[in-house]
Formats: sequence, structure tokens, C-alpha cells
Amino acid sequence: MLANAFITLGCLAAAPAQDKTIAWVGARLLPVSGPAIDDGVLLVQGGKIRGIGKAADVRVPADATVIDARGRVVMPGIVCTHSHIGGTAGADGSAPIQPDVRVFDSINVRDSGFKRALAGGLTTLNLMPGSGHLLSGQTVYVKLRAANTIEELWYRDERGQAMGGVKMANGTNSIRTKGPWPGTRGKSAALVRAAYVSAREYGRKKLAAKDDSSKLPPYDLRLETLLDVLEKRKVVHHHTHRHDDIVTVLRIAKEFDFRVVLHHVSEGWKVLDEIRAAGVPCSVILLDSPGGKLEAVDMQMGTAAAMEQKGIPVAFHTDDYITDSRYFLRMAAFGVRAGMSRDGALRALTLTGAEILDLADRVGSLEVGKDADFAILDGDPFSIYTKVVETWVEGKLVFDRTRPEDLLYAVGGPGATHDQSPYFCCFGASRQDAQDQAEQRAR
Repeated sequence: MLANAFITLGCLAAAPAQDKTIAWVGARLLPVSGPAIDDGVLLVQGGKIRGIGKAADVRVPADATVIDARGRVVMPGIVCTHSHIGGTAGADGSAPIQPDVRVFDSINVRDSGFKRALAGGLTTLNLMPGSGHLLSGQTVYVKLRAANTIEELWYRDERGQAMGGVKMANGTNSIRTKGPWPGTRGKSAALVRAAYVSAREYGRKKLAAKDDSSKLPPYDLRLETLLDVLEKRKVVHHHTHRHDDIVTVLRIAKEFDFRVVLHHVSEGWKVLDEIRAAGVPCSVILLDSPGGKLEAVDMQMGTAAAMEQKGIPVAFHTDDYITDSRYFLRMAAFGVRAGMSRDGALRALTLTGAEILDLADRVGSLEVGKDADFAILDGDPFSIYTKVVETWVEGKLVFDRTRPEDLLYAVGGPGATHDQSPYFCCFGASRQDAQDQAEQRAR
């Protein structure tokens, strides 16, 4: 029964028919793209938002299904720009750079992590492989609708292909002492530069061949992906912590002119001017107990606030399981407590993340014409006492806290994580690396 829970989620929900307008009335609406609306009305029909505004300004159709939402807060579905739920796995130990690997080939849509995400109000995720490689594979952008296969979850581009970026990393995660792995930060950067030089030459050969297939270079899955980066069809999602590693990413991105999002940026507060000058967005994680990684020792809770004040686009991410998706709202509260504006913190949970994923025309705010993805809360989003009571995706109820089967995933308990194990992408590699170094010292 549990194995099929995510598939049947949409069928079990008592959502009105999609061809009929649903009206939520009396709620406090947080559009994100504009000021809050008290005593608001939200109209949804056909999976899209058809109207939003004050009760006095929005006409509710006579045949609409009306839901009394007084005392509730409605906000856009939360966007997580960096998640690992679903059993994500990318590159293996054979090489430090593996752009041909697609994370969606490893995702289990029945994974209970998706249910935890819905319990936290999350509706759009960037599912990523880990950071134990310089390049660990391609990410995928998914919407948490009811699904039987990964193809039913992912966003599609104008070519009908899965939308996603490329996951890269630098710093200690990708440094090893054996095999083809880089042993230093300098060698890490050299390997990345060499890969992009090869991709650039591959692209030149394809361009020179024009329509003559006999002159085309052999098709190369690895170089095709890097070419997608160089031609800006895919953005690089780059794990980086230390200030010097951050600047290295900016230097390489400028040299090869590709789009990049900086992820984590624990020491981003040390190089704010450099980040702003590069014009790149940041996907930040704020933790009350960082621990576990020396690169994060200088992390500051005020980093997101400092970036907001500098005009740097900043989003939050869970890095789930690092931050449990169910408690993602508390990260924005941390940001506000450290000096971020309330509007900026809400935007970091929603619209900025959608912009980073090239999805802002569909999600991230409550606007007419956008997908009807939203979370309904029982209080202020920054209060520790507030709970997500419902989550809606494309106008369908996909999480309802009053249903026992949904409440289980919201609060935990026996069976809630039946198929889960915490995600630690580099734990085993780091332990092996420490063992290798100890053996070297012993010799």
C-alpha cells in the first residue's frame, strides 16, 4: 500500500473537477510578486490561476466551488533549487568528470522523500547528483504532481526534453589521493578547464562540418552535455564553499562564458563584490548547526541578508537531507532573523528559485496564468508554530494534513521513512580518503 501512495495521491485527494472554477475566499494571500492581500480571493481553473485579488475586486463565478479560507495563509508552492530526494545517484568512482550521467535515470518516484517534500509545501525541485565529483552529472527539474514514472514529473523544454542543469563542485569534496582524481585545488581547476577546452573544440568541429556528415566528429555524450553548457542551454549548478573556491568558479565561468549558479557559498559574505560584479545568482543554505565540514566553519547566518542588500539574486535550498524538506520554511525565518527582509526571504523560497531554474513564467508566484501550485498554512510562514495544512499542484490537492496517511509523512513515525536513508554524498569517499592519508603517514 505504501509503495503506491505517491502514484495514487492525486486520485485519493477530494479535489473538485478541473473544468470547474475553485475559489478560495477570505485568506491572506502572499503573491510574492506583489504585496500581501488580506481577505483575498484566489481563483483556479484548469490547473491555472485565473484570478487573484481583494474580495471586493475579484468576481467569483456563480458556479464556482467556494472554499472558506479565513484564518489561512496562501503562498506559492515552494521551489527548492538543490535537493537529493528520490534516491538520486550520479557519477561513479571511475572519473572525476562525468557529464554524460543523467540523475533522472536513478530516481524512484515512489520514494517517501517526495511525500515529505509535499508536507513542507514544496512543489518544484531541482534534483541533483552529489558533490563528490568535479562534475557528477545532469540535474532534473521536477514538479511534484502524482506520477508513475519520472517522465511524468519533469519539466519539459520547448524541444520536449527534460529540463535540468549540470552539477559541478570544487573544494575538498572532489579532492582524492588515488586514481584519476585531483589531489589539489589547482589540479581540480585544470581538469575542469581541459574538459571545457575539449568541448569548445568539439563544437567548432560540428559547426565547421555544417551539413556534411562525413566531417562531423564522432558523437560524444560527454562533450554534447558540456556543449549544452557552453551554448547556454544548460546552467551549471556549482557546489562551492570557501571564498577562494567561489572566485575560482567565477573565473572559469567567465573564461568559458557559461551560466552558473553558486550553491552553498558558506563564505560568500567574504566576496560579495566579486559575486555581484559577475552577475550570478546564489542558492544558499542556512543551518543553525552546520558542523561536519571545515569549509563551512565561517558560514554566517547573515549571508543571505548581505546578498539581498548587495542586489545579488539569492534563493534558499534544502540539500535534503541536510535540511529536511518538511522544515524548509524555518530557513527563511533564519534569514529574516539575521537581517533579511520578509519579502526577500519569501522570494528566496519561491520566485528567485523559479528564476534560477528558468521556470518563472510558470511557477514561483501567485499570478494569473501561472500554474496553480500553492501551499496553505495555518499561520505566519516565519513562525515556528506554523504548519503546512495543504499543498496543491496544478489545482489538485496533493497533501492534506487532515488525512492520516499524509499526516504520517508530515510528523514522522513508524513507516514514514520506510525506504529512506539519509543522503551523504561524500561520506564514504571522505572516510576512504582519510584512511589513505593515514596509511601514507604510516609509511
